[in-house]
Amino acid sequence: MIYIGADHRGFELKEKVAGWLFEEGHQFIDVGAFFYDRNDDYTKYAEEVGSVVGKSEGARGILICGSGVGVDVLANKFDGVRASIGKNEKQVAAGRNDDNMNILVLASDYTSDEEAESMLAAFLGTKFEGKARHKRRLREIEKIEANN
Repeated sequence: MIYIGADHRGFELKEKVAGWLFEEGHQFIDVGAFFYDRNDDYTKYAEEVGSVVGKSEGARGILICGSGVGVDVLANKFDGVRASIGKNEKQVAAGRNDDNMNILVLASDYTSDEEAESMLAAFLGTKFEGKARHKRRLREIEKIEANN
C-alpha cells in the first residue's frame, strides 16, 4: 500500500500525485490534507505516513511539503522508515535500489510537475536490489534504531 500526505505548501502537488497514482492503478491511502489550509502543519501528515510505513512490511509513502525538509526529518524519527528527499529520477532509483527507500519526499517549492512525476515513476518502478552489502547496511540501521 502507498500512503500519501502533504501540508498546505504541498497540497497542490499532492493532488496531482494522487491523480497519477489513480491513473496508473496504484492502491493508495491519502491521509490529507484534504483541502487547502494555510495554517496546517506538516507534522500531522508526516507522523501519519511515517508511523504506518515504519511498521508495515512493503508499505511505501509519499510526503510533500514546501522544502521537503520538515516531513523528511519527522518521518525518519520512526523506526523502519527510510525517507529521502527526491532530487531527480536517477537519485530516487538509486535510493530504492541501494537503500530500500520507503518514503519519497517531494519539495513542492523546488520541484516541477514533470520532475515529480518522473521521480514517482522511479520510486514505484525500482526494486530493492538486495545485494549483501546493502542488506548489511540496513541491518546496521536496524541495530541503531533498536538501541536508540
